[in-house]
Amino acid sequence: MGSTRHDAALTPGTHEFAIDGVRQVYHVAGTGPVCVAHSGGPGIGWGYLRTPELEEHFTMVYVEPVGTGASGRLADRADYRLDTYARFLGAVVDQLGEHRVHLLGHSHGGFVVQAYALAHPDRVAGLVLYDTSPVTGAEFWAEAMAGLVAYPGRYPGNPEAEAVPAAFQQAVTATDDDALSAALRTAVPVYFADFWSRREEFAAFQAAVQVWAEPAGAQDPTPFDVRDRLGEILAPTVVIVGAHDFICGVRWAEQLHEGIKDSRLVVLEHSGHFGHVEQPAEFVRAVVQLREG
Repeated sequence: MGSTRHDAALTPGTHEFAIDGVRQVYHVAGTGPVCVAHSGGPGIGWGYLRTPELEEHFTMVYVEPVGTGASGRLADRADYRLDTYARFLGAVVDQLGEHRVHLLGHSHGGFVVQAYALAHPDRVAGLVLYDTSPVTGAEFWAEAMAGLVAYPGRYPGNPEAEAVPAAFQQAVTATDDDALSAALRTAVPVYFADFWSRREEFAAFQAAVQVWAEPAGAQDPTPFDVRDRLGEILAPTVVIVGAHDFICGVRWAEQLHEGIKDSRLVVLEHSGHFGHVEQPAEFVRAVVQLREG
């Protein structure tokens, strides 16, 4: 892959190395077995996924996906595809010098870790598939959009809730980083079980949302559907989903759970797409199940 291993690749702090001339940045924090976390999007910055409570149980390695943050940019926008993200994830795993690691993938990051786990089962000690799906496509997006359109009806008379669907569509069509990030911040309440009753608590999270338009706007021509391959995943797996997640909801988590032998399904009853923020203690308990066998 063109990467060169650095010494002390798992010391706490920020690290970088090159993959085929492209800078790859990752961050290390915590102690315990290594767990590599891949954020969603594509194009969303890694910081929202940081979970200090997990760092008490795992050496967490947070990847800055290519095209975001301090990581490098690809020469061809068309190369922001799932196989590219999985290849870069594999390079990070190799860089760490650990034969087997746990992987945590959130949303689109869950697609990435599923792809990697299917290609490299011998490198995976365990999987956390968090608010993700084994398939996308027309049915997946139709269900998500129906949830989006219905959202203002849950909060009649709230003009900010009424603005959420339009903001989401602006995020889909935005072509620069600032406009995309601003639109997604406005749309972020739809990702929570009940943003408005805990608005002050989630304000810092909302303000920190950052997205990069180049990878976010890239179109992967390859459909994502690994449902017929889930039986190949033999690593211990925990599937975590928020009961109120409009975009990667319980239906898709159940498909993962049913397809992966002996997996555990944890439904966070008071969460949407960000259970690690909405129900952090319950989220951490679910992930720590991987250490319990």
